[in-house]
Amino acid sequence: MTDQVVHSAVQPFSARAALPWAVALAVYAVLLVAGPRLLGDPDSYSHIEVGRWIIAHGTLPTSDPFSFSKHGAPWITFEWLSEVVYAGVYALSGWPGVVAIAAASIALAFGLLTFFLLRELSPALTLLMVTAAVVLLAPHMLARPHVLVLPLMVTWAAALVRCMDRGGPPPYWALPLLVLWANLHGSVVLALGLIGPAVLEALLREGRSGWRQTILRWLPFSALALAASCLTPHGPEPLLMPLTTLGLGSALAWIGEWRPQDFSRVGGFELLLLAGIFALSRGVTLPVVRSLVVIGLLHFALAQIRNADLLAMLAPLYLAAPLGRMFGGPAADDAAVSSRGLKLAGLGLLAAMSGVALARDVAPNPSITPHAAVAQANLAKSGPVLNDYAFGGYLIFAGIPSFIDGRGELYGGPFIERYNRALALIDLGDFLKLLDEYRIGATLLAPSTPAVAMLDRLPQWQRVYRDDVAVVHKRRDTPQR
Repeated sequence: MTDQVVHSAVQPFSARAALPWAVALAVYAVLLVAGPRLLGDPDSYSHIEVGRWIIAHGTLPTSDPFSFSKHGAPWITFEWLSEVVYAGVYALSGWPGVVAIAAASIALAFGLLTFFLLRELSPALTLLMVTAAVVLLAPHMLARPHVLVLPLMVTWAAALVRCMDRGGPPPYWALPLLVLWANLHGSVVLALGLIGPAVLEALLREGRSGWRQTILRWLPFSALALAASCLTPHGPEPLLMPLTTLGLGSALAWIGEWRPQDFSRVGGFELLLLAGIFALSRGVTLPVVRSLVVIGLLHFALAQIRNADLLAMLAPLYLAAPLGRMFGGPAADDAAVSSRGLKLAGLGLLAAMSGVALARDVAPNPSITPHAAVAQANLAKSGPVLNDYAFGGYLIFAGIPSFIDGRGELYGGPFIERYNRALALIDLGDFLKLLDEYRIGATLLAPSTPAVAMLDRLPQWQRVYRDDVAVVHKRRDTPQR
């Protein structure tokens, strides 16, 4: 047998072929083990219930059917497709299925990120950047709509960055991704924003003499991208979703994921930020457009905790080519194409892990699941319930109208601000007024809430239940049913 035949029959697994699979499967395995961690947000409850409502009614809501404080107010769900997916998976396989699909989406995003970075970087530097991305994204790895869009975001950004790196034409093949993105999550305006750096770098590269040709090349693509982003049941409204959220103003400070980064304690974000500053001090330089993109992503991540996701998944893509030129890209002998055997082995391992995960018994975090309090205090028949913000998702899931939940675009800034000030007893008079204004029959609050101690002292209220998760008070004049 000749050497040529032997070489063709036995193809070694290069790092380029194996590393994306290894990263994706490792992330998937870790997330499956940490399954309850993905179910630590109350919105997981409400997203599933919204999806069930859509499936049951065969249409999308145009007004709020889930709360009593805003019942009937105009409201649409920008994440309807994600909610239908989660509801369908929950109906088929319960919470283990919800964990599995969220974990698979996150793992796929990191596998794709690894694959795209390997086009420009060595395996060692790729793994370093992917590890940093995992650290940044870890706090927001939750079974919510945003994780379903992560693979689309990475692929879309990588397609645009490829044009910047190679000076190629706009990636028309990627436009269908925007249709999915626009219906899965309300952040599709980000996809349009990422076109800007690609155009700007093309203009700088071509020089003034080539500006007209560059603009004519990118203008049709940009128009089609805008059109694709509007292909939703709500038309272009998802593009305005970020403005609606930012319109909550000072009320955002009451919502953990919308707060600025907290540097009072050393964490992963701060360590990575300091490492980046150190790298710059050692002479790492970036082209002007890449620098502006990274600075913009860093600003968003500093301003709001949840935007660390963008820094984690997008910054490496914009940094890859410049760093590859500085520190060396992939080795010439590391360009082997992934073999069929590797793909089959990866898919087999993925299926095996999924089967084990679906057989496990997982449930949402007890801190957002006041099941015992709701059942023992019979809150389903207690009239309007003033609930803790973290319990709103569970109440919706349990079929009990909420006072407030995670849909900030429905409640608006003034309502959220008033609610939090009242429960913190910053405005004691307004807390008492709120109880009467909404004819509150019972309260369901976390034990540490200042309003709990006040309710204990009010003669018209009595404590009827307490555990480590929730405290329930009822009006003494509320008929017991």
